[in-house]
Amino acid sequence: MSGEAGGGDGFGLRPGEQAVSLPGRYDAGLHFIGRLRTPWTERGDCPKNGLQTEAVCTVEVDPAYAAGLANVSGASHLILLYWMDRAPRGLLVQQPRHADGTRGTFSLRSPARPNPIALSVVELLGIAGATLHVRGLDCLDGTPLLDIKPYYASTDSRPGATVQRSGAP
Repeated sequence: MSGEAGGGDGFGLRPGEQAVSLPGRYDAGLHFIGRLRTPWTERGDCPKNGLQTEAVCTVEVDPAYAAGLANVSGASHLILLYWMDRAPRGLLVQQPRHADGTRGTFSLRSPARPNPIALSVVELLGIAGATLHVRGLDCLDGTPLLDIKPYYASTDSRPGATVQRSGAP
């Protein structure tokens, strides 16, 4: 998969979608710190979000970053940031399968976006060395891991937050 909008592998443009050509060079560099292991190998098999599955998944942290896991066991939940490496990268307007009408990419949690960074709040079930067992992922097997952060209900939760889905595109 080239990562470009309209590429193969089921990521072609749907009616009403719009894509942009991405710049020829990147503004930043990233280091993957591990890989996510999930039961899903096909895009259509992935849950839409981590609350739609009870699957236990594995976070494999590369040995060079294992020391960063010190004290992680004190958190019941973690925020995982990951790179949706098989998603198209240029979509600005999308036609979600579950919606009537198009939506702007930045109003969606879709992996198809200029920088395919995703996040999940996962429940930490256990740790074995540099491997975490978690529940709440929604990505393809082998997805690169960018970062791990503790989830703080006191600062991360926004109980009054809303998203209007009926607004005009």
